[in-house]
Amino acid sequence: MSIRPKILAMMRETDTILSGESLSQRLGVSRVSVWKHIRKLQEAGYHIEAASQGYRLLAEPDLPFDWEFPECAASVHYLPETPSTMDVALEMARQGASHLSVVVAGRQTGGRGRLNRQWASSDGGLYLTAILRPPLHPLFASRMTFLAGVVLALTIQEDFGLPAKVKWPNDLLIEEQKVAGMLSQMESEGDTLSFVNVGIGLNVNNDPSGVTPAATSLGRLLGRSLSRKEILGSFLARLETRFDQEMDEAIIDEWKQHTITLGRQVTVVTTRHTVHGVAEDIDAFGGLRLRLPDGRLTTVVHGDCFLDGDDRQPDNN
Repeated sequence: MSIRPKILAMMRETDTILSGESLSQRLGVSRVSVWKHIRKLQEAGYHIEAASQGYRLLAEPDLPFDWEFPECAASVHYLPETPSTMDVALEMARQGASHLSVVVAGRQTGGRGRLNRQWASSDGGLYLTAILRPPLHPLFASRMTFLAGVVLALTIQEDFGLPAKVKWPNDLLIEEQKVAGMLSQMESEGDTLSFVNVGIGLNVNNDPSGVTPAATSLGRLLGRSLSRKEILGSFLARLETRFDQEMDEAIIDEWKQHTITLGRQVTVVTTRHTVHGVAEDIDAFGGLRLRLPDGRLTTVVHGDCFLDGDDRQPDNN
């Protein structure tokens, strides 16, 4: 663990002032080194009182700096602002970034969703892209999106008691209101999957209702402000644990247990056509199995899915 997270951990343990001498002895560094790290933390937005007696943490920013994740600090890359975490992560993955490296942004100026649609990325949301390197054939790359969806749903369910549900292909809903969207991007060489980047936009303390129909945020649902860095840490810890367990089709079976899609009348809009039917199943490759009005079964592998009664339903004309 580096010096800054240790300083923060010590300060969070007490409301009293910690002397520079005490900190230097406990850390095994000079008082000048302690002072330099304190200054860096202050410049990053931590409100640390500095007096002749020592230092005291009064307030801290809700920003996911790498030192906030001491167990994986080398893998977390925080940017106050960027056009898109997906673009940054793509370049990093191509340059050999390690498995489970994460790019996270305070805000995005060019965030995008499916089909290159703009993704509203205002202050207060959590915007990240995780670089995954699963030992899978490229045909099964979609399992990484299903895995991320399940892990995010469980994080929200278990940490906040909210009934988060996944919707095919890559949304997260609470009480049929969208709180998160995901986007995946993969590259492969022949039968070898090089990487899958999974981008996530989660509405936390922002208010998306004026921009995106039928959308909400965790903060609005709970009536309070939430810590984005705590949500990120919880999500990453679960993702790392589950990644080693869920390389087979079992992750799709678990996704089905948390979905709001199956059994519903849906409309799926692709770039070429619109399909109506009842969502019956998900196949091994992540495709949605639809029962058409004439009784036939068909599989849709991509598209925008609208649930019956969704006020974002496309115009049928």
